[in-house]
Amino acid sequence: MQNRDESNPPDNDARFQEIPRERVADRVAQELMKLIATGKLMPGERLPGERQLAEMMNVSRVSVRAALQQLKAKGFVIAVQGGGTRVIAASDDQDSALAALVRENRKNLRDFAQIRVAIEAWAARQAAENATDEQIAEIKHALDVMTDPKRPEEYKAEDDVAFHMAVAKAADSVVYMHLMSGMGDILRETLDYHRYKLLATPADDRVFLQQHRKIFEAIQDGDGDAAAQAMTVHVKRALSAYSDPQELERSILDEDASGLALSGQL
Repeated sequence: MQNRDESNPPDNDARFQEIPRERVADRVAQELMKLIATGKLMPGERLPGERQLAEMMNVSRVSVRAALQQLKAKGFVIAVQGGGTRVIAASDDQDSALAALVRENRKNLRDFAQIRVAIEAWAARQAAENATDEQIAEIKHALDVMTDPKRPEEYKAEDDVAFHMAVAKAADSVVYMHLMSGMGDILRETLDYHRYKLLATPADDRVFLQQHRKIFEAIQDGDGDAAAQAMTVHVKRALSAYSDPQELERSILDEDASGLALSGQL
């Protein structure tokens, strides 16, 4: 009886199927996904138009359109009203429900601030260790805008968010950027709340500017420990305000004693 040669299965072996050639659209989708996954395309960023993408990637518009449809189906990009496509942000799906929870309950507001303490301290440390010169310049620009005496009062919360988003970008984490995009609107609302209702005096403004400056200086110096500590102190101050006014006063005194140069500013 003749032995079967296992190393050469017959042509009709059903276990092995023909592998189809990769479509150009699939390759375009893969390349766009790489840009999203590496943070080169940021949450909420608008993509170039189909024609421009086709020219830049040297493919047909049909292939680009099919690739974008794949990414839309998988939830990575979304159509923009009036035409175009942008990278989806976590807030597109999560913000309305999460923001409502934060708005409706003071405890949820405190929980959100406590979560900020943990993740933003981590981000500040990452920024100190990973920020490029360009990213440090962006944080400095955000700080300069905040300290501009001609800056209208109504931009306080917006400027504060811009500073924290610049730090987030410098942290060099795509995952963190998507988290921050999801929290962006909530962050704006909570900052608006404590900058206009809880901590709205000129003395409060000076304290917050000093804290932001210390965060920036630590990141600029590449000091991760100092950056994390400065961010922790900064966010905890708002957390204290949500909890107890007397606790807020104690936190201010603690900051003064720890050398944060707040004496004479309050």
